[in-house]
Amino acid sequence: MSGQKVVTPNADALEASAKAAGKGGLPPVHLWNPPFCGDLDMRIARDGSWYYLGSPINRFELVKLFSSILKLEDGKYYLVTPVEKVGITVDDAPFVAVDFDASGQGEAQDLIFTTHVGDRATAGPENPIRVERDPQTDEPAPYVHIRNGLEALIDRKSFYRLVERGVARDGWFGLWSGGEFFRIMPADELDLA
Repeated sequence: MSGQKVVTPNADALEASAKAAGKGGLPPVHLWNPPFCGDLDMRIARDGSWYYLGSPINRFELVKLFSSILKLEDGKYYLVTPVEKVGITVDDAPFVAVDFDASGQGEAQDLIFTTHVGDRATAGPENPIRVERDPQTDEPAPYVHIRNGLEALIDRKSFYRLVERGVARDGWFGLWSGGEFFRIMPADELDLA
């Protein structure tokens, strides 16, 4: 026997650890590498809703707290504290970008996204925008990087507003932000008339 205490993951212990570690901003989860303690029956749905043991987590403060200790490693999502790491399920992206502000125009434009938990990120080289297309329906699914490998699905109303700001360049329709051009779709697929 190793002598290491076996930890059974639960949401209450994670909440207490996250509160202790997160004073003064986002905790430095990218620096933490605690032992894996198992999977937790916690899920983030495609619409950004969080569930624990199949029931929705309706306390915004708790969702925000858990989102602050979220980490992506090798394609799997974890909630991480300095002493434990538990796996959770994420249906699509862990965040939803529910709004954006724009400043400037053309190549000098900046698009600042806000997620459903209040994170803000300016699209650019460090926070790229990408669009996946469903192979069956061809429907676009736009994403923006938020932090530490974590992305937000851009909600439909924001995506429609983004398209209004888009321009054609080198055969592509896309968006400028942070000095970078992000391709959305081939320009010939969009009626720009």
